[in-house]
Amino acid sequence: MELFKYTEPVKFMAKSRHFGILSLVLVLLSWGLIFTKGFNYGIDFAGGTLIQIKYDKDAPLKQIREALAKNEAFKGANVTYFGSNQEIVIRTKSSTSSVGNDVGDEVRQLLKNTGNFEVRRVDMVGPKIGGELKEKGLMATILAILGILIYVSVRFEWRFALASVAALVHDVSIAMGAIVLFGIEVNLDTLAAILTILGYSLNDTIIVFDRIREGIRTHKSVNLGEIIDESVTRTLSRTVLTSLTTFFVVLTLYIFGGEIINSFSFTLLVGIVVGTYSSIFIASPILMWLGFDVRGYRAKEAEKLKREKEKEKLRAMYEQGTL
Repeated sequence: MELFKYTEPVKFMAKSRHFGILSLVLVLLSWGLIFTKGFNYGIDFAGGTLIQIKYDKDAPLKQIREALAKNEAFKGANVTYFGSNQEIVIRTKSSTSSVGNDVGDEVRQLLKNTGNFEVRRVDMVGPKIGGELKEKGLMATILAILGILIYVSVRFEWRFALASVAALVHDVSIAMGAIVLFGIEVNLDTLAAILTILGYSLNDTIIVFDRIREGIRTHKSVNLGEIIDESVTRTLSRTVLTSLTTFFVVLTLYIFGGEIINSFSFTLLVGIVVGTYSSIFIASPILMWLGFDVRGYRAKEAEKLKREKEKEKLRAMYEQGTL
């Protein structure tokens, strides 16, 4: 299906420097936010206790905070609405106050005079386990990027690999900056979204790179910018349709999925937009900035094809008994 029809290629690379500067500014701002403001870690990584409670009417936050303050283990607890005014979440940094008791029973006892409610969820994570999850999450992300670097290097060429990894770092950096900017809680769901962004962005980039490689082999021009413009233009309809379809599905999850998957869906929304943008305006121009040589690549491909034909000829001679 062709969403866009063009009689000539769109001049994407003519504006590549401007988009490169824009992306560099966004990445620097994102890392600035990360180092100055920092992430809002959930209990998965920071450790602590989370209790989700649902009332049959609007939850009296002030009364709840006063009741919790009477217990040493719940002093300084963070009490916020969760999706609606009838549902709340209580977060505490302590995860050891009720080793021998049921935390839900303690909360029911403390809040018995605040109205009719039910305890829907109790999650507890120790600080040591939270630290281990944080380290393993970071390691998973690094290993994923390294694996992608190796995969693209084998399938394409080292400049393609560097360009794809640079685009992935760009996408993840901006997604993390958005997470910090909007105060999204960082938990295991957020980490899953980051890893999903890596896969989504790489898939989009690989499709563009496949078309660029095909253009290098078949296009008469030796100007890499012209080849990229034509190749990206040919994939534009597919890229936009795929991205829009995925975006609207994730947007539906974000709007109607509730607070539980809020961090996951928000991170994916940002990742889809940035990943689509980077495959065109970041990954492709980096090939030019790295000095990709069209003539040299064609010579290597011709030599490789020549060797393959010689091997086929020798194999045929061996099978016929003439070698």
